[in-house]
Amino acid sequence: MQKTAAKHRLSPSRLIALAFLAIILLGTLLLMLPAASRDGKPCPFLNALFTAASATCVTGLTPFDTYTQWSAMGQTVLLCLIQTGGLGFMSMASLLFFLIRSRVGMMGQMVMAQSLGQEDMHDIVNLQKWMLKYCVIFEAAGAAALTARFCTEFPFAQALKLGVFHSVSAFCNAGFDILGFLSPGASVSVYGRDPVILLTLSVLIVLGGLGFIVWHEVAQYRSFRKLSVYSRLVLVATASLLLGGTAAIALCEWNNPGTLGNMSFGEKLLGSFFQSVTLRTAGFAGIDQAALTEAGKSVSMFLMLIGGSSGSTAGGLKTVTLVVIVLFLWSRLRGRANTVVYHRTVGLTSVLNALTICGMMIGLAFFGAGIIAYTSPLSLTESLFETVSAIATVGLSCNATARLSVAGKLIIILFMYFGRVGVLTISMGFLKGDRPEPRIRYADTTLLIG
Repeated sequence: MQKTAAKHRLSPSRLIALAFLAIILLGTLLLMLPAASRDGKPCPFLNALFTAASATCVTGLTPFDTYTQWSAMGQTVLLCLIQTGGLGFMSMASLLFFLIRSRVGMMGQMVMAQSLGQEDMHDIVNLQKWMLKYCVIFEAAGAAALTARFCTEFPFAQALKLGVFHSVSAFCNAGFDILGFLSPGASVSVYGRDPVILLTLSVLIVLGGLGFIVWHEVAQYRSFRKLSVYSRLVLVATASLLLGGTAAIALCEWNNPGTLGNMSFGEKLLGSFFQSVTLRTAGFAGIDQAALTEAGKSVSMFLMLIGGSSGSTAGGLKTVTLVVIVLFLWSRLRGRANTVVYHRTVGLTSVLNALTICGMMIGLAFFGAGIIAYTSPLSLTESLFETVSAIATVGLSCNATARLSVAGKLIIILFMYFGRVGVLTISMGFLKGDRPEPRIRYADTTLLIG
């Protein structure tokens, strides 16, 4: 009997995947209520499902402007979905445990470790408490800075609402905004020349995208050399991608009148930097994405696909995944069998996982783009931009989301879900399951490669 119960017990991977699905469905039902819409009419099921999935998966893609579609209740539901999806459902559940002073069981600790990207459960409860504490501090500081800025234009109550919503949305890398009363669908491009708003959002996005484990190590050791190899790679990769992305966007868009062309020198640098930051799965549009040059769109899709870091609020391949692939390729090109970084060897399993995730995400993005281009009135570039944005949980769009067909919307919903829960998590939790390792090994064969 005990063996049967253990066999049917949900693994942490399956539990996380199913929990996110349950939250999406609950959010869909709440958004379908007449009170959630500004016009008092029930939102159609598919659009409500699309929006709930986008919020829970902290993506930001939406078939309509958030402010003009959703009432105060609907915006509150979205904010709760964003917070839950950004920090992870287990983080929110553990917050409840901590508030009622209840003990977190072994299964809860296992799921907690999985959601934080940790293999070791040692002291995981205290790590979760630390993470929640600093999430509150970061979001509160961001909300205070944004509220102070918005107070120069709006009454305090409205400024506070704007500050809190956009601080949570930025920190969770969600990309939802409620600035539609200024210009529907324009996102934060209405403040595309405002350094206070753009830099505050940038700091929140970067902090959310670094990952909880990296913050903890930086706060604990306060020395780059004492950090783990993983944390050092995250910091170096993040800085390199931010600077490299800024330079690439500036190069592609400097004289484009539809994006940066009409700005001053300083505003162009700020706009390029914010675009580089928001492409790392945040989804706030500081400039018109549809007006990007073809080269700018290519750079944007590359940066979107990479995303943030593991155990963070960001999606994408993840920074260290990219580093592992690059180091592996560099080692193979030099004829070396091992992949080495900071005097440590990267295990073959890590390399294979990185290549698997990369291959699956790129393959899915192109496959989905082909279907969308066939079923929706979109070009292949627009379709690919949409699928990359969805599977990397970015939320930027070339103004194409509203033109998606039913099939296109369903594909984007699935991609957002896969992107947030993790393609590898889903494959390990459901496709592989609890299957034993094969006992038969066939003889090797030689194939022509390259």
